[in-house]
Amino acid sequence: MKRKLILGLTLLVMVAVVVMPVAAQKKVINLWTFTDEVPKMLTKFMELNPKFAAQYEIKSTIVATTDGAYQPALDQALMAGGKDMPDFYCAESAFVLKYTQGDASAFAAPYKDLGINVSAMLKQADIAQYTIDIGTNPANKQLVGLGYQATGGAFIYRRSIAKAVWGTDDPAVVKTKIGPGWDKFMAAAAQLKAKGYGIVSGDGDVWHAVEGAAKTGWIVNGMLNIDKSREEFLDISKKLKDNGYHNDTQDWTDAWFADMKDAGAKKVLGYFGPAWLINYVMAGNSGGSKAGEGTYGDWACCEPPVGFFWGGTWLIANKNSKNKAAVGEIIKWVTLDSSETGLQYFWANGTLNAPEVGTKDTVASGTVMKKSNGSLPFLGGQNMFDTFVPAGKFATGKNKTQYDETINSIWRGQVREYTAGNKSRDAAIADFKQQVLDQLDIPSK
Repeated sequence: MKRKLILGLTLLVMVAVVVMPVAAQKKVINLWTFTDEVPKMLTKFMELNPKFAAQYEIKSTIVATTDGAYQPALDQALMAGGKDMPDFYCAESAFVLKYTQGDASAFAAPYKDLGINVSAMLKQADIAQYTIDIGTNPANKQLVGLGYQATGGAFIYRRSIAKAVWGTDDPAVVKTKIGPGWDKFMAAAAQLKAKGYGIVSGDGDVWHAVEGAAKTGWIVNGMLNIDKSREEFLDISKKLKDNGYHNDTQDWTDAWFADMKDAGAKKVLGYFGPAWLINYVMAGNSGGSKAGEGTYGDWACCEPPVGFFWGGTWLIANKNSKNKAAVGEIIKWVTLDSSETGLQYFWANGTLNAPEVGTKDTVASGTVMKKSNGSLPFLGGQNMFDTFVPAGKFATGKNKTQYDETINSIWRGQVREYTAGNKSRDAAIADFKQQVLDQLDIPSK
C-alpha cells in the first residue's frame, strides 16, 4: 500500500511537471549593418514597445565597410538564406543603389508588403524626394528603402571672415555672394583672396557639390557618361589651384582638418556639407568646445551655389524574411514616424538617450524638423533646420549609380593629376575612361 502511494505521488508530480506552462521563445530578427548606430536606436524602440520586446529579439551583425568587407558579407548572407539570413539591412549612399535598384535589388521587399501605408506616411512626414527616388525600385516602382538622416548639403562658412570681406555674416546675404552657380562662387573666391583668405580648404570640398548636382549619372544605357557639370570640375579644380583660392588640401587628411581651426596656410571661408559634417567632423576639429575657443561658434550655414546631398543610410527589408510585419514596425518607426515618439524626433532634438543631451541632427522628415529646435552653439545659435529643410528639396537622387564609389575615386584621381600639371585635360579624361573600363568593364561613349 505504501509502495502504491509513493508511485501515485511520483506520477502526480510527473504530470504536474508536464502541464506547467513554458515561456514562449522569442523570435529572432536579424539586422545587418556597418556601424552600431541603428542597433543603438533599436534599444530605444524596444523600450518604447514592451509588447514587441516580449515577442522579439533583435540580433545585430555589424561588419565595417573598411576594405570593402560589408557588401560581400551581406551578399553572401542574403543568398544563403536560412535562419541566420538578414531580415533587414542597412546600405549607405555610396552603394545603396545596388540594393534598391541594382544587382542585389531582387532581395528588397516593397515597404507596402511590410504593412506600411507608404503614400500616407510619406506625405505626413514630408520626406525629401531625393531619398524616395534612391529608395524606389524602378522595375516595380515600389519603395524599398528609406533613411532617417537628411543629408542635403549647405555651405558652412566662417562668420568673422564673411564680415571682414562683405560686412555681414547674414546667411541670406552670404548665399547671394557665393551663388547661385559657380561663376559667382569664383567671383567670391577672388574677393576673399584679395583679403588674404581662401574660399575652401581644397577642391574636394567643391567636388561633393559638383557631383551631387549633376543632371545625369556616371552610367547611361550601360555606357560611361561624363555629365557636363562633372567634366567642368576639371576646370573648377584647376582654377581654384592656379589662383591660390584654397590651401590645396585633400579631404579627410590632417591638413583638411587643420583648416577647421585656422591651423592651415591661410584661413578659409568654408566647407560644403550636410549637418553630419558640422556635428561629427567640424565641431570636434574646431579647436574648442564652446564659443570663443578656436573657431567654435564662429560658423553659420547658408544655401549652396548648387543643390546636392552627401551621405546617408537606407533601411531595406529582405523579401524572404518570415518576420515582415515586425520588421515593418521597426522600419516605420525609424524612417517614417513623424510623431514625438518616433526615432526622428529624438534624433533631431538630441534626446534619444535622454536625460543625456546628445547631438542634434537633420532628419529625413521635414515635418519633424519644422517642429524641432535646430539651434546649435557651434553655429552661433543659428537654427540649422532653417537651411537644411530646403536643402533636402534642392538635392536630387536621380544622378546616382551603384558604381559611384569606385568611379568617383578614379575621376578625382585623374582630376588631381591634371590640376597638378602632370597630364593634359584630354589625357586625364582618356585615362579615366580606360580605368573605368579596366576595373568595371564599363565602356565609354
